[in-house]
Amino acid sequence: MGEGDVDCQSAISTKPDTELASRVDAALERFVAGGSVVGAVTMVARDGALVYRRAIGFADREAGRVMTSDTPFRLASLTKPFVTTAALALIERGVIDLEDPVARWLPDFRPRLTEGVAPILTIRHLMTHTSGLGYGFQQGAEGPYRQARISDGIDRPDFGIDENLRRLSSVPLNFEPGSGWLYSLSTDVLGRVLEAATGLSLPEVVRTAVTDPLCLRESEFLATAPERLAVPYADSPRGPVRMDDPHELPFGEGAIRFAPSRAADASVYPSGGAGMVGTAADTLVLLETLRAGGAPVLHQESVDALTRNAVGGMASQGIGEGWGFGLGVAVLVDPVAAATPQSVGTWRWGGVYGHNWFVDPAARLVVLTMTNTAVAGMNGPIREAVRDAVYGAG
Repeated sequence: MGEGDVDCQSAISTKPDTELASRVDAALERFVAGGSVVGAVTMVARDGALVYRRAIGFADREAGRVMTSDTPFRLASLTKPFVTTAALALIERGVIDLEDPVARWLPDFRPRLTEGVAPILTIRHLMTHTSGLGYGFQQGAEGPYRQARISDGIDRPDFGIDENLRRLSSVPLNFEPGSGWLYSLSTDVLGRVLEAATGLSLPEVVRTAVTDPLCLRESEFLATAPERLAVPYADSPRGPVRMDDPHELPFGEGAIRFAPSRAADASVYPSGGAGMVGTAADTLVLLETLRAGGAPVLHQESVDALTRNAVGGMASQGIGEGWGFGLGVAVLVDPVAAATPQSVGTWRWGGVYGHNWFVDPAARLVVLTMTNTAVAGMNGPIREAVRDAVYGAG
């Protein structure tokens, strides 16, 4: 579907909620004024109407450029819902199937569990992150991903996606596909599958399947106006510091390697798991579209599959008690165990440049906060503070 075939008027109306706004304002001001987050854009939609929108802080602190509601960000893993939606659209059309072996589309990608044993890896394994793959940032400097110089999709490698997949398949899987859950480069592999299955580049696949039908003009794999992007900052003991390029940020047992310049470098491959840029408004439209049933990009059955726990209790160790995982999103199965006011069936994720979002279908809510502060904006206390303010909890 092309630009001339759709009505590009916004489908999200505005219906401010002043009580909710006062609570969310207080939560945002606590962290931005308090200095742990440099700038943020938060949007809340209820039943398809935008009830709250605020930009706060700086897009570029040193230059004094304030954050605005249309400031674009490096999306990091907010890329995943776009690519996952595109994959589900291709599944609906019969181009690919969840049970397809990845080797059908990528014959040379055959990661092994042990020497000489290459188990069958399917598209379902990729989408549920039960593939046995991982991320380099989960490992220390001596880990196999680091030793093989595998890109996590947010650095700036001097090689292409096929070379990255060759390196990825050269290290052992963490477990037999389907027997465990681990957040991973699976969506990068999925993106390459979509290219092989369609003969299109990944940006073309996402554009034709998702962003064009939804009229999302700011969501892309290459920043055409990089000077508009929010400047990225990184946590440090003295507060957020402007990222270098590259910038290494300790995280868990390893470190995240950022390269902010990747967003404007046309020579770097488009990462299906982390490579897009875009605005909060565009991302909200995608999430609200999925909450409302998926039209015009997906059928309700595909949204149901996306947001249904598909891994039993395997994801709880990686995500937290009470959470499962669907075809690309964490799914809430036990709010008491998760200690959250969100409803059963809520789905969520985030992005390592500093973003977090959730959709609560029972409450008809979409809540999105995008920041330029890694990783405080993703999994720091601002996430729960905004959540609780929306529900009036705490």
